[in-house]
Amino acid sequence: MAPTLRDFYEVLGVERTASKSQIADSYRKLAIRFHPDKNPGDAEAADRFKEAARAFEVLSDDTLRSRYDRYGHAGLQGGPTHDFNDIGDIFEAFGDIFGGGLFGGGGRRSNRPRKGRDVFTSVSLSLVEAARGATKTVEFTRHEACAACDGSGAKQGTAPAPCDYCAGRGQVIQQAGVFRLQTTCPACQGAGSIVRDKCRECGGDGLTEEHVERRVTIPAGVDNDVRVRLAGEGEPGGNGGPPGDCYCMIEIEEHPFLKRDGRDLHCEVPVTFSQAALGATLDVPTLDGPKPLDIKRGTQAGEVIRVRGLGMPEVRGRGIGDLHVHVHVEVPKSLSPKAEKLLRELATEEQKAVSAKRSSFFSRLAEYFQAHEDDAPKT
Repeated sequence: MAPTLRDFYEVLGVERTASKSQIADSYRKLAIRFHPDKNPGDAEAADRFKEAARAFEVLSDDTLRSRYDRYGHAGLQGGPTHDFNDIGDIFEAFGDIFGGGLFGGGGRRSNRPRKGRDVFTSVSLSLVEAARGATKTVEFTRHEACAACDGSGAKQGTAPAPCDYCAGRGQVIQQAGVFRLQTTCPACQGAGSIVRDKCRECGGDGLTEEHVERRVTIPAGVDNDVRVRLAGEGEPGGNGGPPGDCYCMIEIEEHPFLKRDGRDLHCEVPVTFSQAALGATLDVPTLDGPKPLDIKRGTQAGEVIRVRGLGMPEVRGRGIGDLHVHVHVEVPKSLSPKAEKLLRELATEEQKAVSAKRSSFFSRLAEYFQAHEDDAPKT
């Protein structure tokens, strides 16, 4: 029984009225998400990658899309569409929409120069390093041309031979009636040549895996998931193409006191009741260490004190954020006899001099309950 085909608009996650650019954007995102290089050995991801390619081929072509809208999948039977059972055919057909190939150029297989794939690594920074900028050593693995065969893959003293299947073109052409399909040569995988006597060091791949260490300069103000590029430090290119790049993904460690929100920083500072009432000068945490902060007389619980210029710098040099100090007034859970006596004296004074806000609140509260008492049914 043939597998049920999903609706192509559902596959790409677009409306039936979607424009060509919306369709291309959606396909590009799905192709990147399910790309074989990103999901090695994942058969389900490979199927989704092929399914998205089939949907894009139809919906990006006005004639095929019109036929599909009228007749569905049945309208495409026997038509000029690809099965895309070979992922290389997808690269060949649609590689150009990715601006040089997915993940730095691992896309189309042809004899033209291809940029190498990008590699990725992570860089861990403290919040202070993220604010000030830093120079870090990163480590990653990439392939380099085999020194024994100079990257040819052939045993020393031999050379790759032209592929007999495609006559060295790297492509084969299949024709059925009026339809002409050019695909990657299955024998040489698009290289145009075959290594018959393989190099012992690299097994004929022409590449060996290398562990690399590099120094990377991190600009001030970076945030999580920012990528810092090391140009030309990725995988080697194909057919004389340039190497890919190495992208360093920033990961910022949590600070014990400071929380980041964009350019601004936040911290919570506990103060005693007497400090909030009488005012005090306290040391608060900043990126430069403890700094004195004046707590004004009568500061309320939950009040936020804004200190300008003590936040994070903008990564493009467009100013510095602020530090927001959240005041948390602590109420003692236990009191010494002396402290309790003093507080009771304070409570007496508070009853003599009720603030306007408290007076208004309790007056309105009394009126509220009196009104509800008057409205209650009499028994």
